[in-house]
Amino acid sequence: MTIIHESDVPEISHPGRFMRWLASEDSLNANHLSCCVIRVLPGEAVRPAHSHPQSEELIYIITGNGKVMIEGEVGEVKAGSAILFEQGKVHMLKNTGDIEMKVICFFAPATNIDNYKMFEGIEFPE
Repeated sequence: MTIIHESDVPEISHPGRFMRWLASEDSLNANHLSCCVIRVLPGEAVRPAHSHPQSEELIYIITGNGKVMIEGEVGEVKAGSAILFEQGKVHMLKNTGDIEMKVICFFAPATNIDNYKMFEGIEFPE
């Protein structure tokens, strides 16, 4: 049985978020997916806008609320929301609430931050 706690995984700071990779080549070594937990502070947006050319991503909001942008379309999210970022679709997440947003992110097939395609010129629409 392979079990880890998120506190056993180093937290990495990236623009607009803090990440812990729960399932990756460095932690739980799953064969077909990867998974991370992110924290987004109030007012912050996950930057830059990005896509996953080789994977799709499903995120689940554990705490907090905010907005997502997928290919320029914006939608409201809150604790309990699940959002699918289809393979190759440009997206961003923003915490519009007053508490930390905690999100679990699943990727299939497995990916890591090195495989993200970044779009520096895209800002979160207001």
